[in-house]
Amino acid sequence: MTALPGASPGTPAEDPASEDPASGDSGPGTPVTAERRRAGTEPDQAPGAGAAGGAGPQPGGAADGAGTAEGSSAEESSGAGSAVAGEAADDAAGVSEAQAELAAQRELRSRIEKRKAEKAGPIAAGGKLSGTAADLLAAVRAVESGAKPSGTFSEASAAPRRPAPTSVAGQGRPRVPAPEPARPQVDPGTVAAVLEVLVSGGAPGGLAARVAGVLGERAADALREDPWRLLAVPGVRPEEADGFARALLGAECRPDDGRRAAALVGRMLERAALRGHTALDSAAVRTALAGQSVPDPDEALQHAIAEGVVLVFQDGVEDVGPEEAEGPEGPGDHGASESREDSGPPAPVPVLLGLDRYALAEESLADGLARLVRTAQPASWEEAAGAAGTPSASELVRAAAGHGLVAHTGGETARTEPAALVEAARALGLRAVAAAHSENGRRGLGADAVTVRGLLSGTEGPGRDEDGTLAVDLLAVLDAPQLDVETAAVLVESLPDGCRLVLSGDPNVLWSAGAGRVFADVLAARVCPVVASRTPDPGPLGELVSGIGVGELTRVEAPGKEVVIVPVRDAGEAVHRTVQLVADSVPRAIGVPSADTQVITVGHGGSAGTRALNAALKERFNPGPGRFGGFDPADRVAYAPAPGRTLTGTVVSADAEGLRLDCEGTAVLVPKDLVESTLRHGWALTAHQAAGMRWPAVVVVLPGDAAQGLSRPWVYTAFSRGERHLSVVHGVEQALPRAVAEIPSEDRTTRLRPLLESLLAPGAEAVGA
Repeated sequence: MTALPGASPGTPAEDPASEDPASGDSGPGTPVTAERRRAGTEPDQAPGAGAAGGAGPQPGGAADGAGTAEGSSAEESSGAGSAVAGEAADDAAGVSEAQAELAAQRELRSRIEKRKAEKAGPIAAGGKLSGTAADLLAAVRAVESGAKPSGTFSEASAAPRRPAPTSVAGQGRPRVPAPEPARPQVDPGTVAAVLEVLVSGGAPGGLAARVAGVLGERAADALREDPWRLLAVPGVRPEEADGFARALLGAECRPDDGRRAAALVGRMLERAALRGHTALDSAAVRTALAGQSVPDPDEALQHAIAEGVVLVFQDGVEDVGPEEAEGPEGPGDHGASESREDSGPPAPVPVLLGLDRYALAEESLADGLARLVRTAQPASWEEAAGAAGTPSASELVRAAAGHGLVAHTGGETARTEPAALVEAARALGLRAVAAAHSENGRRGLGADAVTVRGLLSGTEGPGRDEDGTLAVDLLAVLDAPQLDVETAAVLVESLPDGCRLVLSGDPNVLWSAGAGRVFADVLAARVCPVVASRTPDPGPLGELVSGIGVGELTRVEAPGKEVVIVPVRDAGEAVHRTVQLVADSVPRAIGVPSADTQVITVGHGGSAGTRALNAALKERFNPGPGRFGGFDPADRVAYAPAPGRTLTGTVVSADAEGLRLDCEGTAVLVPKDLVESTLRHGWALTAHQAAGMRWPAVVVVLPGDAAQGLSRPWVYTAFSRGERHLSVVHGVEQALPRAVAEIPSEDRTTRLRPLLESLLAPGAEAVGA
């Protein structure tokens, strides 16, 4: 494997004073040790996505996103899934435990049977949904209408919807926006009552407002009844909750307390969701419980299930019914014995545990995608396909003409193909819309392109029909890998019957910051046509990124200085050279101004993370006292209104209401009380924040302590954000090519693929090339 262009390990780094993008060899970096890693770069997550580290619960910790690693190694294994392999060796015992868990869930059987019966036929406009999918549908419609959703998601009923019109006739349809729910106001009396309980238990009083916001108006009573409810607050660690419980309960506080087990299980699944999982293998959860000194993990898990903290799933068993799932001694064994003798013993199906919110989302999403597949009317768009411009665009037009769901893969240049599809559909008289992940990402898609969030909220796009569904006949969603399962579920449920949905994206980039892997699961399920673009990204940047996608970090010729390697010895030099590149070298040698150059690094913490780089870049470009909550007018900022969603912009002014920003030409107000938790300086971003966006020039910073945060998707995403130029501040030596060659995406445990296969595989449509 060859090195990056200009990289020759062992060559001394140049003097920073003479640094220029046209030159620079990859010098030796600093070896990375486990100790340095723990003190170095934080995980690459969006603001608010992780629990705060430190010695104790930290009020306002969400402002820094993910903190340092916390908890025992056994608990962490519950999210990564690595502990599952060890449990799989206990075949007989594992299957028996799984069957016992399923048998214990008798209250779920009626729901399982009902869902199975409903899935047997076509789904009529969402009206035949049942169980968790119908629950989510009711909640979605309550939000769309502006009403307050019920606490149990069971009061609203799903009314059948009309199919989408086939033309643009009747453009005077009213706009029915789907506003985001207002932020709940915490009652001062509730906060005061919570403060009293926290102080009596020795917990920091600064947690009071956050506890009240999480647990609601009865938060004080809830803590007295169950002190481990404190674990529901992000940033609180198990040992801290145990100390709080001991102070309140005294001798009654025991490690085998069922309340403790339920809280620990809920926390494990919440933390797993921050890493993208929508469910966890029950064996991994048992292992994590044992690591938290729970005497009997099996009994503790059964208690958590009985209390409704988690739901149990065994998707491969659901199709044969819960009685058969009970196993050799269950009531359904006699009816299945002959079949098992013919086909041999079935492969073990893992038992998964999941939180209700993600179960609702995945089941609703699967049902919604099945509805689109079944209600779309095939058409012939041959003339439009012939005029699409490229063979891949023509293939995409034909696929969309014949199917309700189409997946499209390709790099940055391939984004023109779904844009061409939208134009072709409009020429046919259809209401077609292209939606991207971010304001930045919709550039080049046409003046009418929207963001997914803007489309759902009603602030962008065609609005909604009289029945509340989006007024579209064809929707092309670009940057589809950035769709988390909850956003995707709401989006699909908002589409009318007969609407065509095209999910387009680059499968090599980082997955969504939120839970799920929607695009990857749709591709893996093979229940719809998949059109793979044959349009490559051009130039040295395109060649470099294409190689990374297949696991090769190759040398490319860059006569126009499109790709430059800047070697560094340590993190201090990395920060210095980054500032020099953005302020002088890239504008002078490449012609890209500093305002159009974006810095990308592995994480927020560490000696060359976003915080350190932003401090240095602010000092160089916009020094000031930070008189508005740490910010000054003209500061570049990254605003995260929701986890996984980042808007880039600049500070315009501040007033009594908060900070006023200009985000890609859109005026945004950040409320004063949210500035600390949702706003960062934005000269430097993480790759997760930068996903779905591009800039004329990008500087990727890889100090020595970033080595263990690298993976092929991370490198691919970071290196492909530049349109004209990429500078790599390189201090990780051979860790970079090793990450590209050997470290794929961290796997995520999700249920969408088997759900889609159970709904659509028996009658699946032909899958394209």
